[in-house]
Amino acid sequence: GKYRLKRLSSIVKKSQAFIFTSGAGLGVDSGLPDFRGKHGLWKAYPHLKDLGLSFAEMSNPTWFSKDPHLIWGFWSHRIGMYRNMNAHKGFDIMKKWADSVNGDYFVFTSNVDGAYQSKGFKESNILECHGSSRWMQCTEPCDNDIWSGDTIDMPAIDSMFKAEGDLPKCRNCGELARPNVLMFGDWDFIPDRTEEQHQRYSEFLHNIQGKRVVIVEIGAGYDVPTVRSQSENLTRELQDAFLIRINPRDVNVPFDISKKSEVLQTTGLFALEDIDKYLFNKNLNLT
Repeated sequence: GKYRLKRLSSIVKKSQAFIFTSGAGLGVDSGLPDFRGKHGLWKAYPHLKDLGLSFAEMSNPTWFSKDPHLIWGFWSHRIGMYRNMNAHKGFDIMKKWADSVNGDYFVFTSNVDGAYQSKGFKESNILECHGSSRWMQCTEPCDNDIWSGDTIDMPAIDSMFKAEGDLPKCRNCGELARPNVLMFGDWDFIPDRTEEQHQRYSEFLHNIQGKRVVIVEIGAGYDVPTVRSQSENLTRELQDAFLIRINPRDVNVPFDISKKSEVLQTTGLFALEDIDKYLFNKNLNLT
């Protein structure tokens, strides 16, 4: 209880750099559905239950040729949800911690919702390892062009969750467009934007060698282990790193980093608020 939170707040306070890693669980406090397991998806998209489709099966680019209105219905709804989302107060807390170390932070997320950008995190300090639904590309693809989808009207959706009318088109060749998101079995994803993010992330990791680093991981389960293993590897490789793993489930940490980590079995918002409460003076520079 309290002792653990006090200890964590003192670790946060002494930190000289932050790495915020996150999976789908981070969005749950903002009201986003949890697609974990078939039932989470089917609760959000009942018609996919009738079709017997899992998240991995639906999040597959072959639908763009097989049934473009079905997959664009799925994406139109998701993008609409992300655009209307009120990202929760936990983002403000993370941003405050990041500002306290003069912006020496990086975000590593598998989320494609653009939530960090909407809360003022710098585009240059974010790695979206699965791309972003805020950017578009050609389905063919005709070239490596990626463009912002923020001003594109999303197609309306019928009662079966299928997109109606015209679907977004490639701005270069006029073929069908798609989100610049890495889906399952995706050979057409254009990685240029993500690769540039990887490059900046590598430079950041190089520059924080020798600093006290706190890794705050939120909502990264076993389903897509990319984020989880990233947090664990950073904890091993960075000489003075500490991992705070926040998740209502999947909370264990590997034995070899157990002394450099602490687990909070709750959602991101509650955990961040609890730790932040113990940072003695809200206006204090936390270094």
